[in-house]
Amino acid sequence: MFSNFDFDVIARSWPYLFKEGMSFTLMLTALATGAGIVLGTILALMRLSKFVVLQKFAATYVNIIRSLPLVLVIFWFYFLLPYIGQWVLGSERPMAVGAFMSALVTFSLFEAAYFSEIMRAGIQAVPRGQFAAAQALGMRYHQVMGYIVLPQAFRAMTPLLLTQSIILFQDTSLVYVLSLTDFLGAASKVAQRDGRLVEMYIFAALVYFVISFGASMLVKRLQAKIAVR
Repeated sequence: MFSNFDFDVIARSWPYLFKEGMSFTLMLTALATGAGIVLGTILALMRLSKFVVLQKFAATYVNIIRSLPLVLVIFWFYFLLPYIGQWVLGSERPMAVGAFMSALVTFSLFEAAYFSEIMRAGIQAVPRGQFAAAQALGMRYHQVMGYIVLPQAFRAMTPLLLTQSIILFQDTSLVYVLSLTDFLGAASKVAQRDGRLVEMYIFAALVYFVISFGASMLVKRLQAKIAVR
């Protein structure tokens, strides 16, 4: 199988794979991570709220999303989001969403369920005495969360947030179902065009492994530094 391995096809495709494919993958990962952390933090605060309705809503959302395959959620949002937009805006036709926006919304909402559990653990790890002391000083709830609790929670949970981001980086390869060209999609196009499936898929696997493994090692070092402090 490897006797006719063609390294030249990788060299020829290098600019396309990284300029078009990897740049898209990294952009989608960064945007979905940022949105997912913000939404996840809101969900975590809702689950820790004193209001039962907010608790139930957030818990139901998290449990449902975490019980579904990501590829199924991608299809749901891709086909349903235009009609949801039509209903919200009251327009006559389904809203034009596009594959990229559909993928971004899907990954952001999907990852928010996982980020929320990480943030909830981080918030609960902050000693309750600090919350009570801040309130005794006259600080309001949003001030306590914004200035005292959340900064500590983010610091403690940074390794886990980054680990989930690495998983998201790997999961972005599922956008192929929407015909978007991420890194794996670019490799697949080259493989089909040149008839070099073995070379391109092995190369794609190596790239994903190197990036994910390298990022995991950095996260472990960061976790060790945080633990020492």
